[in-house]
Amino acid sequence: MIMKKQIHRITLAVCMIFCVVLTSCASKPQKNKYSAYSMDYFDTVITIVGYENTKEAFDAVADEILSEFAEYHRLYSIYHRFEGLENLCTVNELVDGAHRTVTVDRRIVDMLLYAKEMYTVTGGMVNIAMGSVLSLWHSYRELGQDNPAEASLPPLESLKAAAEHTDISKMVIDEQNGTVTLTDPAMRLDVGAIAKGYATECVARSLEERGITGYVLNIGGNVRTIGGKPDGTPWTVGIENPSDEEYLAYMQLSGESVVTSGSYQRYYYVDGKPYHHIIHPDTQMPAEGFVSVSVICKDSGLGDAMSTALFCLSQENGLALVESIPGLEAMWVTDDGVRTVSSGWNLYVKK
Repeated sequence: MIMKKQIHRITLAVCMIFCVVLTSCASKPQKNKYSAYSMDYFDTVITIVGYENTKEAFDAVADEILSEFAEYHRLYSIYHRFEGLENLCTVNELVDGAHRTVTVDRRIVDMLLYAKEMYTVTGGMVNIAMGSVLSLWHSYRELGQDNPAEASLPPLESLKAAAEHTDISKMVIDEQNGTVTLTDPAMRLDVGAIAKGYATECVARSLEERGITGYVLNIGGNVRTIGGKPDGTPWTVGIENPSDEEYLAYMQLSGESVVTSGSYQRYYYVDGKPYHHIIHPDTQMPAEGFVSVSVICKDSGLGDAMSTALFCLSQENGLALVESIPGLEAMWVTDDGVRTVSSGWNLYVKK
């Protein structure tokens, strides 16, 4: 995973315009708005905004949030090993030409099981077993970004050969013993379509279980609100317009998540044509037709997976999928700027 665009153009901007003064009870301490930032985890910018009585109280919560993200970052990393820890990087490693059976943290098991569920729900459009294909694109994209004059596409024959090793059924999970085994030596996991949103949801639920509310987490554009503002009003979240400084829409959220997948977020040029990072599992090439797909739902993990799946599905099939899942809404923006929304999307639009 690499940084999405520039820091000041995160996919989704949390737009909080006014500091709220609690007036319902004059004797209660006033809550003020505070914010904290980090660039240490998930190769992106983490922004935490929340209301507390004091900065010290906010800092304590923010430190807990970042500590949890640090743990998920280490567990779900596919690029880095950490001393004394079995993570997804070690699951992907080969020993004497084969993957070994790796005993992992329960949080890895749970995320992988959820990823398998999303594979089924999306008809294979979200497949964490595509690491062999995605690693090719990752290598060529990094080379093209660092050396534009040498930019090229992965050979189609190499992509097709890698696609022969993306059978998710060959990821064997033993829940009882907490182990993961990849039975295909050429198979690799890539959880970029789900891990960040899944981790965000886990952190948000941890806050909710402790009765903490009045916060927004923005993890590189995966926005999760925890309750509304202290005065009961919702948060206003802007959905970025890739072709304009104005936002596509302003959404009002109180406890929901909004996630966008876009062709403008991570890409490189070959012979003057951009090639983005959302790879269609059937063609092994960047998915075509949309410039962005935004999803609103309660669960940030579901939102992360669905924004990717809907980017790869036809609009007709994607809309049918959205309408079949309660509490899920979406907006599609085609390459020529046409917007389509699901039946309940406008319920969240700021009037």
